[in-house]
Order: sequence, then C-alpha cells, then structure tokens
Amino acid sequence: MKLHEIRDNAGATKSRIRVGRGIGSGKGKQSGRGGKGQTARSGVRIKGFEGGQMPLHRRLPKRGFNPPAPLDLNEVNLGRVQSAIDAGRLDAAKPITVEALVAAGVVARARDGVKLLGKGELKAKASFEVHGASKSAVEAVEKAGGSVKTLKAEAAAAAS
Repeated sequence: MKLHEIRDNAGATKSRIRVGRGIGSGKGKQSGRGGKGQTARSGVRIKGFEGGQMPLHRRLPKRGFNPPAPLDLNEVNLGRVQSAIDAGRLDAAKPITVEALVAAGVVARARDGVKLLGKGELKAKASFEVHGASKSAVEAVEKAGGSVKTLKAEAAAAAS
C-alpha cells in the first residue's frame, strides 16, 4: 500500500450539499430552510425553546453543591512515599511536607497541599505534615510508628 492509495471506508464521509443553486437542484429558492422567520436566518439557535412553555432544563431542580473556593490537592499514596524513601529521595527522619515531596519528585508541584491516601504499604517510621489524610493512611502510618499532622485540622483549631 502506498500513500496515494489510502482511502476512507465506504460511507464514512458524506459529500456536502450545495444549496441555493436553482430550482432544478432540489435545494434551490429557500435552500431547505422552509419559509421566512427566525429559523430561516443564519446564526440562530432556539435550542431548548418549547413554544413559550417553561423549558425542561429550567423546570428541573438544581442539584448538588459547588464549593466557591475548592482546594486543588495532590493525592499521594503511601506506596509512592515508601518507594521514594527506598530510593533515597526522601529522608524518613525529617518531617515529610509538601516541599519535601516536590523535591523528591513524588508530586510535580505543590498546588494547595497534599492529601495522604492509604494505598500501598509504609514500612519506614515517618512523620507527615500534610493538608489531610484518609483514616486508612493515618492507621498505616501509626502502625509503622510514625505520626500524621494534618494542617487542615490545625487551621480549624486556630480559627475557633
């Protein structure tokens, strides 16, 4: 097969219909748009309009809640942290913070903080200073002899 022999599958493309080319073409005069009015013009959308009845998308109730200032957190599993410690990129003796994880290459950039998740196994005794942590992650860290300090809980305690 050569480059000039490549063809699309039969029926994959549809040829464009040239409208407004005389009555004999079958698409002359009003070009298949019907009579006069709004829909005969170009650039008009009446999507969702139901003849003056309240449209369906406005009749249905709003659902859910979108927080006005959502946090964009990095999610880090314990397995990734352990592999970084094993490779010598992270020091388990020092507290593991966002800056330490960025320097070790575990996360690409700091964002709004780090949430620690419990997938994987942590063997090293390490203390974490993270924005949040799942229950399973906290249990696994404490089982290994380490500690988790959540900055979110600290900020809430300072505010009250």
